[in-house]
Parts: sequence; structure tokens; C-alpha cells
Amino acid sequence: MTEATITTPERSAPTPREVRLPPTPPVPRLIQGLGFTTSRKWTVAQIVRRCGDVFTLQLPVFGRTVIVADPALAKELFMANTEDVGNIQPNLSRVLGSGSVFALDGTDHRRRRRLLTPPFHGKSIRNYEAIFEEETLREAQNWPEGTPFETLEPMMRITLNAILRAVFGADGTHLDELRRIIPPWVTLGSRLAVLPTPARTYGRFSPWGRLARYRRRYDEVIGRLIDAVQADPDFDERDDVLALLLKSTYEDGSSMSRQDIGDELLTLLAAGHETTAATLGWAFERISRHPDVLARLAAEADTEDNEYRQAVILEVQRVRTVIDFAGRHVYAPSFNLGEYTIPQGYSIVVALSQMHHRTQEFSDPDRFDPHRFLGQRPPTFAHIPFGGGTRRCVGAAFANVEMDIVLRTVLRHFVIETTDAPAEKTHSRGVAYTPKSGGRVVVHRR
Repeated sequence: MTEATITTPERSAPTPREVRLPPTPPVPRLIQGLGFTTSRKWTVAQIVRRCGDVFTLQLPVFGRTVIVADPALAKELFMANTEDVGNIQPNLSRVLGSGSVFALDGTDHRRRRRLLTPPFHGKSIRNYEAIFEEETLREAQNWPEGTPFETLEPMMRITLNAILRAVFGADGTHLDELRRIIPPWVTLGSRLAVLPTPARTYGRFSPWGRLARYRRRYDEVIGRLIDAVQADPDFDERDDVLALLLKSTYEDGSSMSRQDIGDELLTLLAAGHETTAATLGWAFERISRHPDVLARLAAEADTEDNEYRQAVILEVQRVRTVIDFAGRHVYAPSFNLGEYTIPQGYSIVVALSQMHHRTQEFSDPDRFDPHRFLGQRPPTFAHIPFGGGTRRCVGAAFANVEMDIVLRTVLRHFVIETTDAPAEKTHSRGVAYTPKSGGRVVVHRR
């Protein structure tokens, strides 16, 4: 293990700025890159055991990167001045578009979040609860009884249909087109997002060519939907997300462009539904293997209480973290992180999954135990499945209510069998981690 001290090139300052980097594991850069690309969670866990909770790697796509698995350092990073550390580069805007909130930084990012926040908080989310229940019941109509089936794909359909209805306010042929476009686009985009972007698409049948073809089809559908919403005689009374974005303006009176709205809606549709569905798939996988948890959940579902269900959701997010890292890019000449000084141009990545398994904050961290969250909130910056700071997921509250209602609805209408089968392994879909066997369960109608 080595610790590097380097000097940044002289800019406006009369003398160079001294930089102190965290230790680097004694592993060739090629091996570091291959390990992170093929198995991020495992690679980070192995290095943490050897180097501690902060270290430096040279990674494909992200380049020179400091990995953090310490809540105190994560807090420093997420609460830092956004002029000093900003959007990690590259990011999901490579597949979501330059108008996505993922692409924006600084003032532009703050202005966009102000427009996106109202539809996903407070009273607005309560209006969506009926949609979550209706979509769950519609999907569950054809679930087989007494035979194992995968819950992940049904959860993907529930969450996609729910966000489509929340965004566009109604059903119809245009949404049928989006149901055909979004799932394969999300699957492909999730895998390509963690790979270097080629200079060209290499033809219509290449992965990048197929992604571009899905995007063209998506843009055509969104264009027609925007036209239809703007022509609606009741446009001023509509409260769906698309109508709210079309009606909203920035402080200077300007509004979002059609392209930016398309990019932002794609961000909501793609990034939101996959991660929520993956967490729900893990929830069914976990509770079917813990009879005491399942029994308490089932009893609570017949009431209006949700304290235990919320604890279960928090524990699923901790023990089976779907998105395993969140990061920032150093834009200042240097950035102080704990005892270290990180130079401009470095990325700093918080290893969320590793943080969620720290023994300092979570006793026996591999044990699935929702009781650890009963009557108390998770430790600040030790449990951050939605990221932290100014770039925390704007749809976090929406996703949490959706998971709560979907679980409650299933438990009210079905009895889930318990199993002593081994835990399902983790499968990487590129960005998100899902149950390898799809979160298989056996159910019976109540």
C-alpha cells in the first residue's frame, strides 16, 4: 500500500499547491480497472479490507478516482460547496441526454431541481397512491398460485405504468408505445452507461446504434404527447408531471425547452422505475426467507399502520443496495477531504453498498433485521440509498411511497410462502443490482 504526494501544475497561484492522496492498493492499474468494471461491489469490499475506508484507484471511464466508504467523509463531500465539487464525469446524461438533471451543474442544476421538486413531494405524492394500488392489482391478476414466479419483471411493469400515469396523467396509445420502448432502452442503456462511449455508433445494429434508434422513437412519441397536452382545453387544471413542467417557469420567466422536457421525462421514466422495481424484487426475496418478518408485515398490512413496513424497506435498501455508488468531480484547484487534499480533475465516489455494511453503524451488518430501524431513523450519511446532498434523488419520496403501497397491496391480497432456499445472488444490470433469479416467490390468493 502506498501513499502519494504530488504537486499540481501551477496556475494563477505563485507556488504549486501540495496534494495528499489516500493510499493506493498495490495492484496493477489494469487489474484495478478490470475488477471495478466486472464486479464493483466485490472489488471495493476487498480493497476496503486491505486499505481502509478511503483509497485511490485509476478506473476506466472515471479516470483518477478516490473511493470513500466512511460516513464522515461522505458528509464532507455531499455538503461541500457545489462550486468546488460538482457533477461526476461522465454520468448518466450520456444516455439520458444533455437536458437531463444528471447533465446539469451549479446554478443550472439548482434551477432545474426547483421545477422538478413540486410534483414529487407532499400532497402531489398522496395523489398517486391510488395509481400505485391500481397498477399492483392489475398486474397481480395473472399471478400463478402455488408455483414459483419471478417478481422482478412484474415490479418493473408496475413501476413503469405508475410513473407513466403520474407523468402523463392518463392512459392511451401513446403510453402503449412508451411501454414498448422504455424497458429495452433501460436494459441496454443501463449496461452501456458504465462503459466508455465510442466516437460513433458503429451502425444501426450495434448497441449504441440500437440505443439511438430507441431514442428517436421516444422523441417522436414525446413530441406528440406534448402537442396533445398543450392542446387540452383543461390544460390549466391538469396536475400531471408533464403539464406541470410545461406550465412551470424559471425565476427569469423562461421555460424548459421541448428537448429538455423530453430528456427530463426520460430520466424520470428510466432511472426511477428500474431502481424502485429492483428494490421491490429484493424485498420479496428477503421477506420470503424470514418468516417472522413476513408474519409481522402481513399482520400490519390489514391495518393503516406502516411503521414496520417502512423499517423493512429501509433494511432492504441497506442490505441489498441497488445503486452502489454516488460521486462528485473536483472542479476547484483542490478539495480537502478529511486529512487528504484531492487535486482538480479527480472524481470522488462514495461506495454506498460498502457504507451500508459498516459494523460501526450496523451491528451484524449481513443480518436482515428491520428492527434496527424501528423507532429510529437511519444514521445520517451512513444509510443513503438515494445519494446525498444537492444531488440526492429528486424522486426519493415518490419511490418510497410507491414501495410502501405496492407491498401493502400485495400482502393484503396474497399469502406469500416462506422458503429455506439459499439467498439469491446479486446480478448487475450495469447501473442497478437485482436478484439474480428475479426475486422468486410462491403466493396464494387470500
